[in-house]
Amino acid sequence: MTEQRSRPVAFAIWLIVAGTIGWWAAFQLTIEKFHLLTNPDATLGCDFSLLVQCQANLDSWQGAVFGFPNPLIGLTAWTAPIVVGAALLSGARFQRWFWLLFGLGVTGALGFVIWLIVQSIFVLGTLCPWCMVTWAVTIPTFFATVVHLFRVEAFPVSADIRQRADGLMSWVPLMTVIAYALIVVVAQVRLDVLGNLF
Repeated sequence: MTEQRSRPVAFAIWLIVAGTIGWWAAFQLTIEKFHLLTNPDATLGCDFSLLVQCQANLDSWQGAVFGFPNPLIGLTAWTAPIVVGAALLSGARFQRWFWLLFGLGVTGALGFVIWLIVQSIFVLGTLCPWCMVTWAVTIPTFFATVVHLFRVEAFPVSADIRQRADGLMSWVPLMTVIAYALIVVVAQVRLDVLGNLF
């Protein structure tokens, strides 16, 4: 293995940064939910307009899919990338089963985020600021993790594919921008974001 594969510094740093940002967004949403529970008539700090707000999302059934507020999932789940990133920086090496499990978790997070994006844009008709922060870090984390899974031989692929995966990591920012652009276009077509902001 090359040094890059045994100690993927950039990937590790990204996991820590993304995990920290995602955790902070979940923490802020949790605080806002507490405000709503103690004062249902409260005006939340993340409520900027009828279009850009947190309250509609937090009050909806989509905001508590498993019977408790979704932000609690984030408070728990975002610690995993932080811990994995820190472990990688310290030189830890994980077994194939661990990477597959981690990849499964990140894929589940992306699936949940996509569902929340659809619900937010097409059903609730709102854009929750802290939710969007979560979307913003989940998407590149998924892309980077999938590429890394190929680099660390989590999948039974040839050496050539593993080598190509090394080069593909530099394309993660572009893939992320394309995904962001797709969401922006869908939100604009469905909600007329620009028309409702000005």
